Amino acid sequence: MDDKGSAGKISVSSDSVCTLNSEDFVLVSRLGDETPSSTNNGSDDEKTGLKVISKEGVSFKIVGNGSEQQLQRELEDVLMEPSVAQVGVGDHHGLLATTASPVAPGADPLSTPSPKVEMALPVQTAQESELNERSYRGDESSSDGSPGSPIPDEDSVVFSQLTYLGCASVNAPRSEVEALRMMSILRGQCQLPLDVTLSVPGVSEGTVRLLDPHSSTEIANYPIYKILFCVRGHDGTPESDCFAFTESHHNTEIFRIHVFRCQIQEAVSRILYSFATAFRRSAKKAALASQQAAPLTPDSDLFTFTVSLEIKEDDGKGTFSAVAKDKDKQSFKLRAGMGKKIVIYVQQTSNKELAIERCFGLLLSPGKNVKNSDMHLLDLESMGKSSDGKSYIITGSWNPSTPQFQAVNEETPKDKFMYMTTAVDLVITEVEEPVRFLLETRVRVCSPNDRLFWPFSKRSHTETFYLKLRQMERKERKSPSSDTLYEVLSLESEAERVKRKTTASPGILPGGPGSVVPSPPEDDEEEDNDEPLLSGSGDVSKECAEKILETWGDLLTKWHLNLSVRPRQLPALVRSGIPEALRGEVWQLLAGCHNNDHQVEEYRTLITKESPQDSAITRDINRTFPAHDYFKDTGGDGQDSLYKICKAYSVYDEEIGYCQGQSFLAAVLLLHMPEEQAFSVLVKIMFDYGLRDLFKQNFEDLHCKFFQLERLMQEYIPDLYNHFLNVGLEAHMYASQWFLTLFTAKFPLYMVFHIIDLLLCEGISVIFNVALALLKTSKDDLIQADFEGALKFFRVPVPKRYRSEENAKKLMELACSMKISQKKLKKFEKEYHTIREQQEQQEAPIERYERENRRLQEANMRLEQENDDLAHELVSSKIALRKDLDNAEEKADALNKELLLTKQKLVDSEDEKRRLEEESAQLKEMCRRELDKSESEIKKNGSIIGEYKQICSQLSERLEKQQTANRGELEKIRAKVEGCEKCSSLFNKEGRVRAVLAAAAEGAAAPGGDEEADEEKEGLKNQLREMELELAQTKLQLVEAECKIQDLEHHLGLALNEVQAAKKTWFNRTLSSIKTVTGTTQGKDTT
Repeated sequence: MDDKGSAGKISVSSDSVCTLNSEDFVLVSRLGDETPSSTNNGSDDEKTGLKVISKEGVSFKIVGNGSEQQLQRELEDVLMEPSVAQVGVGDHHGLLATTASPVAPGADPLSTPSPKVEMALPVQTAQESELNERSYRGDESSSDGSPGSPIPDEDSVVFSQLTYLGCASVNAPRSEVEALRMMSILRGQCQLPLDVTLSVPGVSEGTVRLLDPHSSTEIANYPIYKILFCVRGHDGTPESDCFAFTESHHNTEIFRIHVFRCQIQEAVSRILYSFATAFRRSAKKAALASQQAAPLTPDSDLFTFTVSLEIKEDDGKGTFSAVAKDKDKQSFKLRAGMGKKIVIYVQQTSNKELAIERCFGLLLSPGKNVKNSDMHLLDLESMGKSSDGKSYIITGSWNPSTPQFQAVNEETPKDKFMYMTTAVDLVITEVEEPVRFLLETRVRVCSPNDRLFWPFSKRSHTETFYLKLRQMERKERKSPSSDTLYEVLSLESEAERVKRKTTASPGILPGGPGSVVPSPPEDDEEEDNDEPLLSGSGDVSKECAEKILETWGDLLTKWHLNLSVRPRQLPALVRSGIPEALRGEVWQLLAGCHNNDHQVEEYRTLITKESPQDSAITRDINRTFPAHDYFKDTGGDGQDSLYKICKAYSVYDEEIGYCQGQSFLAAVLLLHMPEEQAFSVLVKIMFDYGLRDLFKQNFEDLHCKFFQLERLMQEYIPDLYNHFLNVGLEAHMYASQWFLTLFTAKFPLYMVFHIIDLLLCEGISVIFNVALALLKTSKDDLIQADFEGALKFFRVPVPKRYRSEENAKKLMELACSMKISQKKLKKFEKEYHTIREQQEQQEAPIERYERENRRLQEANMRLEQENDDLAHELVSSKIALRKDLDNAEEKADALNKELLLTKQKLVDSEDEKRRLEEESAQLKEMCRRELDKSESEIKKNGSIIGEYKQICSQLSERLEKQQTANRGELEKIRAKVEGCEKCSSLFNKEGRVRAVLAAAAEGAAAPGGDEEADEEKEGLKNQLREMELELAQTKLQLVEAECKIQDLEHHLGLALNEVQAAKKTWFNRTLSSIKTVTGTTQGKDTT
């Protein structure tokens, strides 16, 4: 088939289907009985595409249970787009094609092993030919003339007397070396050349056509924009009369080279000149498109681009790592203050390829719906095409600390986010003005120390843009010789388009008021069209009867008590279908993944490793469950998780690796459980349930399953079995998807989930039950259909019939009611192996040796390819080691310099240490002197305080003695005064003088004794004054003593405070430590 990723390379070097690197299928045929084929145009072999016509007219047919080519076609149908997958299996009518093993550019053609060649010439289906013819003529309703007789281009050159030598797949479509090599191989190995007429257009929008020289019917056509390279054979070589061109086949990664030979050698130059003219000349207005074209086909002036934004952040190790993206809120998680880089990936996905010259501006601004004036230019670091040539990559540096980016450098509150707008301005060669792609995305700024997200979450933001261009007339261009062809009419993102559609009135068409949009067709109406059901179709409700949930709840409770033993009533409940809400838990228990912590850890390790089948996995992910919301978005969470599971399994199972169709089963599991658990269940199904055995040993076990199915049909549905025998329809032609994908590829999800229920409970043999039930319910329709009708019926109506939940339930009830014993399957398996052994024994030794020789040659080529790969890896590793060695030497030089600097710093440090030791010794000596001085002052102060205390005590004793003496004197005087009659009258008991008037009155009464009384009185007064004076002096001395005591106490308090403060200072502590050390050292010296 045409899809390299689905069907792989075709060859004729073996008689079986085998895998190469677990992703490419190689079909080969073996020579059978010679039967005339030139007149048997309606044979079954030709219908199934099994016949290959040799030069002698010999028919080649594959032995065994069916055709591996048909198996290959069925496998391709799993993953191809519907428009491609609908190509009929009977479209190749004895034409020639070649598929050769690719050779690296620059390799020596003579030293490279000859490629395996299969002859077939690419043609279109009848539907495509008719559609192209109508589009070309511009008259859809015209039915005159033969459908295979197109009218030549208005401006085209027709070359006759050409021979078509065949085509081959190439890896380097623009490599002249590889093109010349393939030209030499095809010219030397072509056994059945085909005479053709070549029509080369004069405009770049035209089509190169291959015509039959006798009837002028079109054989094939190739648009100019798909032709990548033209080359002619060198003069003086056998290929001097040959030319070739390479083309991109079906908008895929497959490139083919078509080789022609001219009977007139001089015409080669003229043909290449015509191609050059078509490449250079601008296009005229294209003819009106056919009104019957599919509505989803892009307009001729509409170009689709996919633009992805990736933010990288400084990880503190000198490198920049991609910033993780919050899966729930779809926002980038940034860290404040970290340097960042913006990486933009631009890839064109439809229409004629436009050449991106350069990027002249990468801009950034906080917020959304920002003005152009608010955008800030970033520093561009690099720009250019990716290594595979598919994308244009622009990288710019972003310093978040600048003022204009302050808003996206401050931490946002928890559960909040903000918007950031990124713009990239591109100069496209064919477009007059620059094109700006604008991306708005959510961001959340966290702390620099915040924990990062799980590193394998989605890391980029992707948006699809639709660029509508108008082709400019020559007079409208700025320069007639300019390469500019288009001007921009509009540029719209997918989000803007969806928003515009949702805001428009849903019931009114733009054409006029009141024209109602027709409602989507019902399921019954859709079943009549030829479009197959997209995988992932159908809704599964989680609602379930309360009684059923209670029953399952009781069963799970008992089951969890002993997980090693399944409950007795489990099979009966599973046959009725597991409730959707419980499927994730029950599937894990059925598969035995209830204790899979080690597998979870292993999965997290596996997804960090590189997979050799990464390209095949990426290619298949976009084709898996496109009808389901979780998987339909490119780069979405669903596709991201699905990619990681498939990649992890390809690394885990090195023998099988990633198998086509495996992604469908993984997607079914992902809809019910997290990634880690889905991976564990997938491993169990592949290993414990025997699914991986179907892919081993050249699909031998799969062919055995086909044989068992046919034997079961013969027993249960004999009339349908006989009909299939009559039309030549074999099991592998329709049942390959059923076994390899477990019905997950094309059938509605309700039915798929129920099948997985039964599979996990009863084993892989339930596939036979479901297959027989499908055949039995469709028997009436299939018996009435011919070969092609039956294949179409299996592809389209059968899956659509079970979109109804009621129909699916009936089918599953019928499947569960069919009893197929394991003993019977074992018996059929023995029959199959017996037949295979008989076929091998009946095979002629020469044929067996030839087949073995071809197998060994194929193995040899594969080993040589592996050897080349290993040699390439060896060279790459040597280069890497050389780089690592250079880096190590540079690091060693840098370390030596650092060592010298460190040594110098060490010398300086030692000098500084000696200087500090000297200063420390001086400081110790000074501290010792200060300590001695302080101790002497303390002793002096202590002696002063002692003297002050002694003086105070003496004064106190003296004062007490003086007071005692004074009191004695006073007592004596008081006694004398009391003993004297005169004196006693003058003094009272307290020793105070009585009133003067009383004394005067007594004096008047006794005048004779006045003089004596006066003298005595005077004497007493004098004595009294002396005593009072002495008493005053004593009191004064007492006060002075008290003052001195207070002064001494004050000085004593100050001294004590100073001593206490000195003890608390750091200097005192330092002195104490030094004193301690000094004392210890002196003690040691003394010892």
